[in-house]
Amino acid sequence: MLRALVSPRMLAFHALVLAIIPSFIALGFWQYSRWEDKAAQAATQEANLSAEAVPLTDITDIGGEVAPQQRWRTVSATGRYDAEHELLVRNRDGAAGVGLYVVTPLVTDNGAAVLVNRGWVDQPPAATRQPDVPPPPEGTVTVTGRIQYSETPENTGIRPREGLPEGQIMIIETDALAERLPYRLYGGFVELTEQQPAAEPAPEPVAPPEVNTGMHLSYAVQWWVFTAVAIVGWGVLVRREIHDSRQGSPTGDASGDPDATVADGSAASASAAAANGAAVSHGNRHRPGA
Repeated sequence: MLRALVSPRMLAFHALVLAIIPSFIALGFWQYSRWEDKAAQAATQEANLSAEAVPLTDITDIGGEVAPQQRWRTVSATGRYDAEHELLVRNRDGAAGVGLYVVTPLVTDNGAAVLVNRGWVDQPPAATRQPDVPPPPEGTVTVTGRIQYSETPENTGIRPREGLPEGQIMIIETDALAERLPYRLYGGFVELTEQQPAAEPAPEPVAPPEVNTGMHLSYAVQWWVFTAVAIVGWGVLVRREIHDSRQGSPTGDASGDPDATVADGSAASASAAAANGAAVSHGNRHRPGA
């Protein structure tokens, strides 16, 4: 019995299972840790979206950054839009498909500006043409919106491109944009949700994000189910090998005569051959043309 469990075939199977089981368990915990991270981010996002609006300067400062835990907070700022330095962000989704975000600097009383994503506009028929963009309100404006940290190739997966039409960009990278503007910028940018006075017409507002923890928890459970299946399958195969080993071992008959075992084996072989022959004959009778 022990010899059957340590045969080369079974040893290879044991090694495979012993490698698979820890791997499946580790993958399950990895997915679970990703779910925990996503759940924490979703909780922060939901809390920030429902929080009361605060002044922009409570969250970020000139030349600063927006901390990840402050993302989605509602902020407010007052200033004048600088339409001359307005920018268009390519390949962004809106209700009607892929279009552009309209980003307009709002210059505050201290001379610094915050980038305001005023919303989405439709893609023009030709990539070289400028879209129709509703102008921002003139004069002093108070904006309210969701604060976002600066976009980068790393946190968006979007790579900047050369040769874009004038005034168009791929990502809202605050530090890089500050180098081409005549004033300093606050960190991050604001997704506009409301402004006074209101503009009509106006770009389509950016939709609030969906709170989503992804499929990581279900993936973790799946890996652990695979672990259980592997363990149960391993046990079933080991039991089968033990059973087959016992069935195949020479036990002899009651008299201990080895010839009796040989005779019994011959008789069993003959019976099996006869049964096979009968099955073939029966099948031939029902075969067309037999």
